[in-house]
Amino acid sequence: MPQYMQIFFGGSSSGKSYFLAQKIVLDNMDGANWLVCRNVAKTLRKSVFNEVKKAIIKAGLLQWYKINTSEMVITNKLNGKQILFAGLDDPEKIKSVSPEVGVIERVFVEEATEVKRDAIKQLKKRLRGRSKISKHIYLAFNPILKSHYLYKEYFKNWIDGQNVYKDKDLLIVKTTYKDNLYLTPEDIEQLENEDDKYFYEVYTLGNWGILGNVIFKNWRVEDLSSVTASFDHVCNGLDFGYSVDPNALLKCHLDKKRKKIYVFKEGGAAGMSDDELADLCFDMCNHEYISCDEAEPRTIDYLSSRGLNAIPCIKGADSIRRGIRWLQGYEIIIDVRCQNFKNEIEQYHWKQDKDGNVMNVPVDKNNHWLDALRYALCDEILGSAEVVAGKRI
Repeated sequence: MPQYMQIFFGGSSSGKSYFLAQKIVLDNMDGANWLVCRNVAKTLRKSVFNEVKKAIIKAGLLQWYKINTSEMVITNKLNGKQILFAGLDDPEKIKSVSPEVGVIERVFVEEATEVKRDAIKQLKKRLRGRSKISKHIYLAFNPILKSHYLYKEYFKNWIDGQNVYKDKDLLIVKTTYKDNLYLTPEDIEQLENEDDKYFYEVYTLGNWGILGNVIFKNWRVEDLSSVTASFDHVCNGLDFGYSVDPNALLKCHLDKKRKKIYVFKEGGAAGMSDDELADLCFDMCNHEYISCDEAEPRTIDYLSSRGLNAIPCIKGADSIRRGIRWLQGYEIIIDVRCQNFKNEIEQYHWKQDKDGNVMNVPVDKNNHWLDALRYALCDEILGSAEVVAGKRI
């Protein structure tokens, strides 16, 4: 049976994930096994896994489902069909994913722009075996950049300005915040008042973006899992968040001799309590020093009271541009599991004035883990303090 690709893309808050979560549940009730993926497994639990659970509850179907939260497996008690969740950062696990009854008929990839082309090809191979149910792959994402392989591979016949494209192998649907009837006036105002051209085009209008003024080009992605044990100059940085912005904790290794920075672990989320943040810091850093945004002394004091070695970073004058210049002098190697940091560095760009001229000021958006990196390395950037034997002097 041939596979059919369905792509749902567009702006932020357009209802893509909400719609697809409902579709996953309805199709499963009709007998389809689903495999739901993101590039990194740990990002699934608080995103599409929660959305599917909410869709089940809202539809009044909870009594007909067994939800294994620890394994992220949802089983339909009526037909035995399942909704399975897996991260693409573990290829061996993907190869072994198999439902208890029948075969996988549907695959959904959330935030597909994070995923490599080869991973999509591997997922297509998962749609094998006999079934009376049609086999589809669903992709959902914000369009990000026209240089992305998804644009080159699937949007050859797409016409800007249209909302739907369809042929015998492919369906593309574009949505924006205007298609979501449940947004608050405040949500709409925030999207419509976006003052950065790139973010307005991509996240408000849902158009494919073009970035000609990116700040960092000195980075690449690798699997660092086999080398982290050898890192001997580990630094931790923490950028504090709020109800919407995430707390962003990051670990890196600095190799000054070879002029390399290895970003190898990240954590954090929006809406965390102070206790949840402290638990995350213990889990990732134990009693290592954590260089934190000095603008939040209350939270630093609380983390310290919990026994953490949380210290305020010394930013100094013009700290952002100085930090950028310093980081541009190093090669930055990013672990494949640090998806948030990779997303940020890929899109971090300079502001433009009303005439389109590039300004020497970065856009202050989507830079939480980037700020955490600057805080982690603030002593090195300033050159006015050093860490010796785990102590600041």
